[in-house]
Amino acid sequence: MLRSTFVFSALLLSALSPQQPAATPAAQSMPADAKTLVNPVKPTPDSQARVKKVYGYDCAMCHGANGNGKGDVVADMKLTLKDYTDPAALKDLSDGEIYYVIKNGKGQMPGEGDRAKPDDLWNMVILVRSFSKK
Repeated sequence: MLRSTFVFSALLLSALSPQQPAATPAAQSMPADAKTLVNPVKPTPDSQARVKKVYGYDCAMCHGANGNGKGDVVADMKLTLKDYTDPAALKDLSDGEIYYVIKNGKGQMPGEGDRAKPDDLWNMVILVRSFSKK
């Protein structure tokens, strides 16, 4: 009985102890070829409407409805995000690098991964770039 109590206690302590997070795609560094990827998509009104809807569900809570980086979650988590309404915020990033971040995530931002089709991800790049043109 004493031994089973000890084993249970050790398992409980192990389960409650902070663990090192597993390496995720978001934690990996961006591949060198991401910078050279060129957006193959020509936006249409339908494709942009579709990604605006996805942006509203998945992105606006942090990045803000207009991309200003002031979504509701940002204040709660005490984060500072780039303001995509400022043209300087994305000037040093290629479309391929933005695509990579949307697909794979970065820092605390989860990526879309395989949930989104490549054309939708490229259309999201176009949408994000459009925030600074308004």
